Amino acid sequence: MNGLNQVRIIAGQWRGRKLAFPDRPGLRPTPDRVRETLFNWLQPVIPGARCLDLFAGSGALGWEALSRGAAEVVMVDSDSQVVRSLEESGKQLAPQGLTVIRSTALDYLAGPAKPFDIIFLDPPFRQGLLAGSIQQLESGGWLASPAWIYMEMETETGLQGSDLPAGWEVFRSKKAGQVSYNLAKRNLRLA
Repeated sequence: MNGLNQVRIIAGQWRGRKLAFPDRPGLRPTPDRVRETLFNWLQPVIPGARCLDLFAGSGALGWEALSRGAAEVVMVDSDSQVVRSLEESGKQLAPQGLTVIRSTALDYLAGPAKPFDIIFLDPPFRQGLLAGSIQQLESGGWLASPAWIYMEMETETGLQGSDLPAGWEVFRSKKAGQVSYNLAKRNLRLA
């Protein structure tokens, strides 16, 4: 495959392992520094968690979660080359609990829901996919209680508390260059 790039797993059982991914328009892996910060935030909740990497791309977030002890990771991407690459990496690592699905994010979220503990939302920039994904996650029964939702977006877009559904609270938020990254917690108490 021409134009292959690599992403490095930062920590866990596959620490230092490099995985290839195709050069595709809009595909930009979460930088190492940002992933390190995110997984430090998530460290107490990753072991045994059920995770959804909704715009998987390179798989950087999903692989990192599996490497650090997540019980299950579902990677969803609409690009056939990206999906093939994720499947190849899965054959190399042979992880327990990995599912790779070829689908658009919104089509996947229109299907039957099984709640996730952690959701990674890193959609292609400037395509307006984040708001629709957030809405479908909340209304479709995709979120455990509590659930942690990581959202990556263009710095100029930013994130306001009013952009989030009721019951979601921004737990941590940072910027790195042109990327704003945010971790929200959704904790609805059942009546």
